[in-house]
Amino acid sequence: MTKKIAFVNFWGSFVPETFKITTYLKEKWDVEITDMAHADYVFYSDHGDDHWFAPEHAVKIYFTIENLVPDFNACDFAMGFDWLQYEDRYLRFPLYYFYPQICELMETKHQQPVSELMAMKTGFCSITVSNTNRDPMFVKVFEALSEYKKVDSGGLWRNNTGQRVPDKLAFDRAHKFSIVCENSSHSGYTTEKLVQAFAAGCVPVYWGDPSVSKVFNPKALINVQDFGSLQELVDYVKQVDTDDALYQRYLQEPALADPACLKERQMELLKRFVDNIFTPELSSCYRRNRGMWGGIYVGKRQRQVSSWSYVWKEKVNMYIWKTKQFFRRRKVSNDARLIFPALPS
Repeated sequence: MTKKIAFVNFWGSFVPETFKITTYLKEKWDVEITDMAHADYVFYSDHGDDHWFAPEHAVKIYFTIENLVPDFNACDFAMGFDWLQYEDRYLRFPLYYFYPQICELMETKHQQPVSELMAMKTGFCSITVSNTNRDPMFVKVFEALSEYKKVDSGGLWRNNTGQRVPDKLAFDRAHKFSIVCENSSHSGYTTEKLVQAFAAGCVPVYWGDPSVSKVFNPKALINVQDFGSLQELVDYVKQVDTDDALYQRYLQEPALADPACLKERQMELLKRFVDNIFTPELSSCYRRNRGMWGGIYVGKRQRQVSSWSYVWKEKVNMYIWKTKQFFRRRKVSNDARLIFPALPS
């Protein structure tokens, strides 16, 4: 039987046909990617409100790459970052599992010969930031460590390498440490930023997820939140930087604290989760409240997102955000004046 699937409210560069879940579904079923009105299954994300108007018969599956908690009044199933347990309706599945190459490098980083890793280290610390619409902690950590030694900034923000680095992995690999700050601090919200730093074979100076040690080995990273002040953090980084034996112990520690979080095991959990949605009859997968109060809840949201004031507010906010991003991305050199002519998408 053909599985009619729609994808709505995903980010601009999203390609449904190459989405890992789509690829897996096509291995088991005849899949037709269609518009929402004709879909039996609707995958949706955070970039818009079209999903509120999905057909009532459709099974809705929420997938987020942002620090957002699923609204189970709106969806039947969800995937996100939070440490939740909700019957068969939720799977914690951080985005970095969709990047197999960096995951494999991260999982085996402690197996690399230390002498080879040390031979690659030509710089003290790296940071790569282009999107500055985030918690300002990355600025504080950067400035604090810069008081000790130069921190090489390879992104658009405070770039001091002359250009935006074309290969972040290679850039990080040449440094002993890498500043890794999440966009916000929330339990469970660990992104590919930390995985990339481990994959590069450097020691992450990490700020973000307060529960990061549930997955990642605290002996393999320097957690900003373990220190009472930024000065204490800097003093400890100095100690690690000047003590080769101590630094090398960090390199020799495995990145993961829990073997259950290995990529292959997590991908198996994802397959089981997807099978549980697509194997039974469609009506057997209804989970969200389709009764009176569920209908009232969805109806209110439909009226809200359709209102003239809401639509224009969203348009204005998006225009402001894109304008800010455009001007931020024009500032790349050390004195923030190197202009890139191409308008970012």
